[in-house]
Amino acid sequence: MTIEDNKRSYLIYFGKNLEKIRTEKGLSYRQLAQRCDVDFSEISKIEKGERNIQITTIVELAKGLNKSPKDLFDFKTEEI
Repeated sequence: MTIEDNKRSYLIYFGKNLEKIRTEKGLSYRQLAQRCDVDFSEISKIEKGERNIQITTIVELAKGLNKSPKDLFDFKTEEI
């Protein structure tokens, strides 16, 4: 696995975990976007692993989900 593959895998795992937390809370993209300073279309792209985001965005997403930023990184990886 290349370094680029590793990076992409982390984005995908992060995005899937974000989606899991959001859906467990019963929130749509728009509802989460209203709770934080992140556009709803960006949330979709983050969840699909299409965006490499900044720490400030992670903090905003965590705030909108009433979670700690570390909770967004609480996912299992396979062969990373």
